[in-house]
Formats: sequence, C-alpha cells, structure tokens
Amino acid sequence: MEPTIDCLLEVCLAAARAGAAQLLAYASEFAVREKSPADFVTDADLAAQEAIYNVVRKAFPEHGFLGEESPQRSELDKEFCWVVDPLDGTTNYVHQFPCYATSVAIARRGELLAGVVYDPVSDECFVAAKGRGATLNSRPVRVTQAVDLRSAMVAVSLPYGLTHDSPDLVSFVDIAPRCQAVRRTGSAALNLAYVACGRLDAHWACEINPWDAAAGVLLIQEAGGIVSGSDGRPFELTEADYLTAATPTLHAELLERLNAIDRHKRDN
Repeated sequence: MEPTIDCLLEVCLAAARAGAAQLLAYASEFAVREKSPADFVTDADLAAQEAIYNVVRKAFPEHGFLGEESPQRSELDKEFCWVVDPLDGTTNYVHQFPCYATSVAIARRGELLAGVVYDPVSDECFVAAKGRGATLNSRPVRVTQAVDLRSAMVAVSLPYGLTHDSPDLVSFVDIAPRCQAVRRTGSAALNLAYVACGRLDAHWACEINPWDAAAGVLLIQEAGGIVSGSDGRPFELTEADYLTAATPTLHAELLERLNAIDRHKRDN
C-alpha cells in the first residue's frame, strides 16, 4: 500500500525532532573529527542520523535512505528515498554558534513530497508538503515580493577550503555590492527555510549536496519561490551541485548575474 502524504509528513516530523533531540543532548560535550580541511563531523552528527534512521526504518523499512554521514547516492534510484542532513551547520555547532538545523525530506522517483527543517535552538519547525504549501510552526509562509537585488537580502553558501583566489569568491565579490545585504550563515538548510518564510529574499550555493537542499527546496517551491540549477531548470536531487533560490522576479536577475560571472571566468 502506497503511503499517504499525511503519513510521510508525520514520519518526517518525528524523524527531524528525534535527530534534533540528539543535537541538543550533545551540545555541551561532543567529540570532533575532521572529514577534510574545515569540514567537521561530530559524534552528534552520527547520533542524530542514527536516531533519524531508526524512525524512518521503523515506518518504512523498504525505503531508500541518503544521509550526509552515509552518502550512497544510488539510494536515490529507489522509488522512495529519504534525504537527510542530521546536522546542517556543523562548524557553527562545533563553535556553539546557534545557527544549525536538522533537515529531513522524502522523495518519490526524485520528486519531493514532504520536508522538514527544524532548528532546535529556536524551536522553529519549517514544514512543506507537495501541493499543500509551507508553514513555520503551523503558520503559513510565503516568499517576499522582492523584485531586484538592490532591495534584497541574499544569503550565500560557499564551499569548504576556500582560498583567496577561489572562483566562487569572484561571484561573491560581484554580487555583494549589488544587494542591500549579503549573509553567509553557515547553514544552507536554514538559508532556504528563511527564503521560504520571507526573512531572506534569495540564496545561492556554489556547491550543494542533495541532503543540504532537499527539504529547503520543497519549502521554497511550496512558498511560491523558484529553485534552479545554474542552467535555470528546476533543481534536481540527482544533479545537485549549484543552486539558485529566490522570489520569481528576483530569481531571473540573480541567475543571469551569476551566469554572466561564470561566462567571464571561462573566457578569462
């Protein structure tokens, strides 16, 4: 029997809260190891993912499961796949900077059906379901009416291991003066959730993984925004890398500016 959206959403919520509870439990004492320069994993990440996995497996043992700490992307080939980031914003968490979240989403053949981004520090729960809109703590949310970069607050997610001559910094230096303000929060999931609820007008990510984006992408789509890859096509989990998310009018301007920068980099 095929699961209903209500059932999937219920498991999304339970899984996100179970994972976030582990983050709070470990918040004052955890062990850290480095996956790569400036990219950390804590025992909190692992405990949170295990808690999420247990909730999902109990409900849907046959479903695929793609998590940051178990990144087998072939799981996306299964009819149903849970896409999970147990701790988005690990570096913030390590430094006790209160900007991190748990992200849980469910997709069927690549189509996002339900998603939750939960911030355990503020107890803010962003929820979306296909065709049902997006909410923050049960209140409906929509993207802003921003129409140009000059009046927009924009967030950026830059990759780990930046150097002074990283091409991604060229984009940042070009875009920043064109905006009212630019923020780098350290959590792509929260950036996307904030676009969905109107705290931010747009977000772009130079490198992004499916687990970083899945729930947030659905939030923005259900809140009236647009999320695409660098080619302007709708964002696909199986092709996750570059992401641009914004209000419908602002999206076109931001994408064109980013692509112009990319063309200039290639030509030089």
